[in-house]
Amino acid sequence: MMPDDPTRLVGEGDPAAVRVLRPRGLSKFFLTADHAGRAIPRRLGTLGLTDSDLQRHIAWDIGIAGVTEKLADALDAAAVVQAYSRLVIDCNREPGWATSIPEISEVTAIPGNAAIPPAEREARRREIFLPYHQRIAEMLDARVAAGRRTVLIAMHSFTPVFKGEPRDIEVGVLYNKDARLARIILDLLAAEGDLTVGDNAPYAITEASDYTVPVHGERRALPHVEIEIRQDLIGDEAGQAAWAARLGRLLPLADTRLREQSVSRT
Repeated sequence: MMPDDPTRLVGEGDPAAVRVLRPRGLSKFFLTADHAGRAIPRRLGTLGLTDSDLQRHIAWDIGIAGVTEKLADALDAAAVVQAYSRLVIDCNREPGWATSIPEISEVTAIPGNAAIPPAEREARRREIFLPYHQRIAEMLDARVAAGRRTVLIAMHSFTPVFKGEPRDIEVGVLYNKDARLARIILDLLAAEGDLTVGDNAPYAITEASDYTVPVHGERRALPHVEIEIRQDLIGDEAGQAAWAARLGRLLPLADTRLREQSVSRT
């Protein structure tokens, strides 16, 4: 067995940065999950955090990997899923931003991210951030070349309590410059009658706070939306399956309405 390359961050026994689900999926929907994993390269240890800290929302989007996997199956949709913790490098932030490799997340200091040298920052970008986004770009390019319609769905989850403040919202629909698909999904979720729905809440997408939707959705002029589900609703397999089933039912309906609107405007 060859020894680890001392110049690399991700070494023998570490997972690949990217998981691709259903790469040959026939659906128009294309799923991403920037914060689905909580792996840390062995060379970084635990970033100075406890095991309980690394199970919290600061490390990953709890439950969203399971929802994304089940939704990909339900829709026969390709999905690109990040394996590493957002604390190593946040794949929904532009590298170089302060929030890309945070020294504090919520109110928790991240000792392993304090004053790290430029070479390590670059290694995190090169070995974790870039492979993830390059794979998304390559798959989207291939779909364009094949003449396939693509609807980008960015999958996330949010914590029920943030800095001591409880959140009543159960699902958020996020957008920035193009709200057409988001508006339809907001209406469909509200019509379910059993949900508290956030309109660009608990977060809002901007070019100064997000990466995946602005880069892969807006710049390509793809129909897109970001969906945020509250983590206590998807903390177990039953909740994940229920939300995958709900979104698997509503997303095709939303896209049908979007295309009808486009036709009526021409």
